[in-house]
Amino acid sequence: MYVCLCKGVSDRKIRESVEGGARSWREVQQETGCGTQCGKCASVGKTITREAVKAAVMASANDLAYAV
Repeated sequence: MYVCLCKGVSDRKIRESVEGGARSWREVQQETGCGTQCGKCASVGKTITREAVKAAVMASANDLAYAV
């Protein structure tokens, strides 16, 4: 779905930005332009970013091996 109509940013683009290494809303904004024009999409964009970062961190934590 489109999150930012001003810049044409979808939720997929935000998730791809996080998968590409962005770990904050500011980094996602810089990469996608989401929330930089009228700002109406910022709260939704932040929520999607937060969920995507959480998922990325949890996925990387699952890859850790623990000695038994």
